[in-house]
Amino acid sequence: MTKVAIFVSGSGSNCENLIKHFKGSQDVDICLVLSNRPDAYALVRAQRLGIPTEVLVRKELNDPLVLLPLMERYGVEFIVLAGFLPVVPDFLIEAYPEKIVNLHPALLPKFGGKGMYGMHVHEAVKAAGEKQTGMTVHYVDSRIDGGKIIAQFSVPLTGEESAEEISAKEHVLEMRYFPEVIENLLKQK
Repeated sequence: MTKVAIFVSGSGSNCENLIKHFKGSQDVDICLVLSNRPDAYALVRAQRLGIPTEVLVRKELNDPLVLLPLMERYGVEFIVLAGFLPVVPDFLIEAYPEKIVNLHPALLPKFGGKGMYGMHVHEAVKAAGEKQTGMTVHYVDSRIDGGKIIAQFSVPLTGEESAEEISAKEHVLEMRYFPEVIENLLKQK
């Protein structure tokens, strides 16, 4: 059984979706939900579903003497970023090579990089007049949103949608495909 930690910063709809997807799995154990924000609603969602939670502030996240022992204590073997905003420190990437994945709310390589998260992405998609949007699951490396792409799913746009409507269309893809992608990826490991 692969022990998986989910890193979150916000409301946690993807986090909750993943926990529910893997509930009762013989192959995947969501062993920890970690946030950089004590007020992240994802922590409430995880606790309601019986998953242990931890909060580490930026200084702690960037300290290998804090973060690595925490991962070891929970037996973490794989990390999923689901709306986690801080940049992942290099020491964690080195400790988990091709074992950290991120969900990005756009079709990378477009609309990625520093400052491109949440509604900023959907507003940029709208401003660019894109004919489609989508989600990307990729490995995390030292480049922001630059790791090898694992999977992408898209949805057409008419050009009339608001940024909020674009976000809603893209979020449907996340709810449907993100757990499947993670499950298939872990079967290959």
